[in-house]
Amino acid sequence: MRKIAVFSSGTGTNFEAIADACEDGRIPARLALLVCDHPGAQVVERAARHGVPTFVFSPGNYSSKADFEKEIVSRLDAAGVELVCLAGYMRIVGEVLLGAYRGRIINIHPSLLPAFKGAHAVERAVEYGVKVYGITIHYVDEQLDGGRIIAQRAFSYEGSDPAEVHRIGQEIEHTLYTETISKLLNDK
Repeated sequence: MRKIAVFSSGTGTNFEAIADACEDGRIPARLALLVCDHPGAQVVERAARHGVPTFVFSPGNYSSKADFEKEIVSRLDAAGVELVCLAGYMRIVGEVLLGAYRGRIINIHPSLLPAFKGAHAVERAVEYGVKVYGITIHYVDEQLDGGRIIAQRAFSYEGSDPAEVHRIGQEIEHTLYTETISKLLNDK
């Protein structure tokens, strides 16, 4: 059985969608590890309910990003992880992790990249007056939200409520991410 890992920093709704899809066979893999950089994050509780092993760490307990990324790589390797899926992981991937898993780390972003890269994409898009929003899944490289695009899905919204854009976007994210992970694993 192929193995994937999910990295998350928060509530873990995409983690839950991925875990459910692994359990019911829509993703042909086992969710082998959750990596979380926020002890006490809700995603850790979700992982426990699904029986997914976790590596939860506080970045401040390490002398450098390279040090905690070495620990992450060690745990990914030990779990036999083939694909890393960032799902609300609010850290920029560094050289150590990227060097070990180049071409095998994907991210989901709440805009139609290359527009609105980085944090607070939805809020910035609403402020700008965007009428067509979207979700992008892309490979992770050295550029912030700059890796090659794998999948995108757009939706129209004429209002000005960022919370509503997030709500609509999350529904799309859960489906698009699971479909994309499955396709990537089936194509390899």
